[in-house]
Amino acid sequence: MTAKNNNKINGNGRKSFRLIGAVILIVAIGLVVVWLKVVRGSENPTSNMATFVAKRGPLTISVLESGTIKAREQIIIKNEVEGRTSIITLIPEGTRVKKGDLLVELDASSLEDNKTDQQIRVQNVEASYINAQENLAVVKNQAESDIDVAKLTLEFAREDLKQYKEGEYPNELAAAQNRITLGQEELTRAQETLEWSQKLYEEKYIAQTELEGDRLGKKRREVDLELSKNDLDLLQKFTYGRNIAQLESDVRQAEMALERTERKSSANVIQATADLKAKEAEFNRQKDKLAKLEDQIYKAKIYAPADGMVIYASSARRGGWRDNRTPLDEGVEVFERQELIYLPTATSSMAEVDIHEASLEKVRVGLPTIITVDALPGKKFLGSVERIAPLPDPQSMWMNPDLKVYNSDVYLEGNDPSLRTGMSCKVEIIVQQYEDVVYVPVQTVLRVGGKPALYIVKDGSIEERKVEIGLDNNRMVKIISGLAEGEVVLLTPPLKAATIEPGSQMAGISSLDSSDVSDTLRQGINQRLEQANGTKTDASAGPDDSASRQLLQQGQPGREASPPGESSDQRERMRQRFQNMSPEERQKEMERMKQRFENMSPEERKKMRERSQGGPGGEGRRQREQGAKESQ
Repeated sequence: MTAKNNNKINGNGRKSFRLIGAVILIVAIGLVVVWLKVVRGSENPTSNMATFVAKRGPLTISVLESGTIKAREQIIIKNEVEGRTSIITLIPEGTRVKKGDLLVELDASSLEDNKTDQQIRVQNVEASYINAQENLAVVKNQAESDIDVAKLTLEFAREDLKQYKEGEYPNELAAAQNRITLGQEELTRAQETLEWSQKLYEEKYIAQTELEGDRLGKKRREVDLELSKNDLDLLQKFTYGRNIAQLESDVRQAEMALERTERKSSANVIQATADLKAKEAEFNRQKDKLAKLEDQIYKAKIYAPADGMVIYASSARRGGWRDNRTPLDEGVEVFERQELIYLPTATSSMAEVDIHEASLEKVRVGLPTIITVDALPGKKFLGSVERIAPLPDPQSMWMNPDLKVYNSDVYLEGNDPSLRTGMSCKVEIIVQQYEDVVYVPVQTVLRVGGKPALYIVKDGSIEERKVEIGLDNNRMVKIISGLAEGEVVLLTPPLKAATIEPGSQMAGISSLDSSDVSDTLRQGINQRLEQANGTKTDASAGPDDSASRQLLQQGQPGREASPPGESSDQRERMRQRFQNMSPEERQKEMERMKQRFENMSPEERKKMRERSQGGPGGEGRRQREQGAKESQ
């Protein structure tokens, strides 16, 4: 009984100890929570957020792109053999060749076979062409002969008609008339003889038979006279008309026969001529094909057109996932118009770069560049943008429709022998230089209501502030107004470890701002910027204010203050557009704005002055007011 009571007492003691421990733990947690609320709550709530202190100093606006070194002046040797063919022999890359040295030999065995077959075709077609020539000569000869016969027949027919009209018919008519005359005379004599015989018979001097004979003779003469008259009547009424019709018909038939002969002969000559032309055209076509095959066989061997060092086109390409062509080598199949070999003709170099469309608005021809070559660390080369393609690269668009880049050429200054075709490089295009501006990282600027804004950290709180921004280099953005040096802006994300101390160096500054850039390189950049912008850069104010002052000095009444809905990007683009204008375009633009100002009403001019005076910078306001008064 005593042991059971002791066990019960021990169990109750352990439970009480556990309950006391739980209570103590709860109280300790409560004290920790209260301490955190009281002590930690007094700290700055923005201390664990990433911030950046706005800086004032030099800022370079640039665009960085990758590229490939190439010779500026080079001979591009292409495959001129049609279709696809294989490389038999290939000169090693890097070999220095003389003019006339064999570079590439392509497989021309099939062309040789085709040449033999084509030679046989040319011979056959030539024989047909010669046969057509001889046939045309025979047809022409036969045509002349047939036409001569037809003309002679027509001439004879006409002569027969004339002969009958003027010779035979008059003779026949005269003969018929003479026969009638003679018949009449004979009839008269027969009549007289009969009368005399009748008297003699009555006197019994002649016999009756003699009288009957004379009477028969008279009858015969009467019949002959009647027949002569009938012959004359038949000649005049029937024979003459029939003969004339027959002879005239012969003439017409001869004329039509001549016409048929001429037409048929002409048709035969035309047919023979056409056949000859067809055979000649076929002969020339087959000869051209043979000449083309011979030319293709000749082009299968490619010789050096000038002295130089051999560079394979496949090695000089920028490559990447878009270019999957096989490098040149013996046995590789190549196609027509494919670039095979580059022969540099000078030591000057250039860089081929692809400028993304997002940077196209900043970049223009004439801007200076700094080129660094991966294979030559520590070296920097000065250059300038010489060409920007008007349209995006079709190959990149085909591989990725969302990627639009513009092929551009950057010329390097000097003739450094260490530069070789195919080297990878980085090209930094210097868009603008500011000597003394306020700038912050681009990620600190947001669009609030369509306008750029920053989040300022001030007195432990965060407030939104509208600002006017200028150009950016994808890392830092220029602040035109709305932010002062030393003000703290909020970065992303709100992590204590991401806080940037005021004295730390910010990554992403242009290589032009580094200390290892020589004065000569800086001077060259400044000169090219002046040439590209058309004006001298103002180190203190930057291109925006200097462009405005230049407009006023040339007589423009001043640019209107931006309306409430106009963004700083639009103003910046307008300033850049004015800088890119030629002197003639600037003069026209100033005259247009001057005319616009003169056409304003007094109220509109007053509003414009009020907007201009509301902007920052007293000097700029006084210049704009002075320009407006001069325009008035």
